[in-house]
Amino acid sequence: MSIAQELPEEAALLLRKIRKDYKVAFEPFRTRDVEIQLLKVQDLECVLKGKDPFKNVSEFPFWIKLWESAMVLADVAATLPVTAGARLLELGAGLGAPGLVAAAKGFSVTLSDYEQRILDFQRVSAAASGLKVQCRFIDWTKPPKLEPFDTIIGAEILFREDLLPPLLTLFDAMLAPGGTIYLAHDLRRKTLYSFLDKAQGRYTIKAKKIELASGGESCSVMLNALQRKDG
Repeated sequence: MSIAQELPEEAALLLRKIRKDYKVAFEPFRTRDVEIQLLKVQDLECVLKGKDPFKNVSEFPFWIKLWESAMVLADVAATLPVTAGARLLELGAGLGAPGLVAAAKGFSVTLSDYEQRILDFQRVSAAASGLKVQCRFIDWTKPPKLEPFDTIIGAEILFREDLLPPLLTLFDAMLAPGGTIYLAHDLRRKTLYSFLDKAQGRYTIKAKKIELASGGESCSVMLNALQRKDG
């Protein structure tokens, strides 16, 4: 029996709705001892239409692709220590790989993004992976009041300069005392450096450069860990 045939009824209905607009398939994603199923768009170029993720940031559908930075962040999620009831929020989760890996490791996970269709992809992938997560619409400029999270993660979320101040405000509101923020970005993402400059007054920042190679091409990812200076 296929993964689609084994989905719970609610997820199966969402999958049928998604298939009206996209050619999709489930693909396994594995990091360390965790394997999840991701619902992914198969005809990417038909959707992207030549848009560049570094030049067309205001109109590029970042959610539609599993980025190298998301793979790095998923690997980090697989290694984080988990305590009972530990809460984790993934911002701009897109396909949701890091958050789903965290859920598989035992975190209470909330995946978030800014469009309902993205959340539908996340819900279907979670169901296909046998995981329970919350999927929420979060507008960074008008964030909801939520119980603080022990860990906040995000991959390729620093793509617009105008969203950096509201994102810092969101971090201040949603990060629990003693919590940690993990961010992963392509080193070519210029707004990364602008964000780090803005954040260094409030946060202690650690950085690690990770080199990835795939299909003869290389990619440099910056992994950052941020903790409040006042705890």
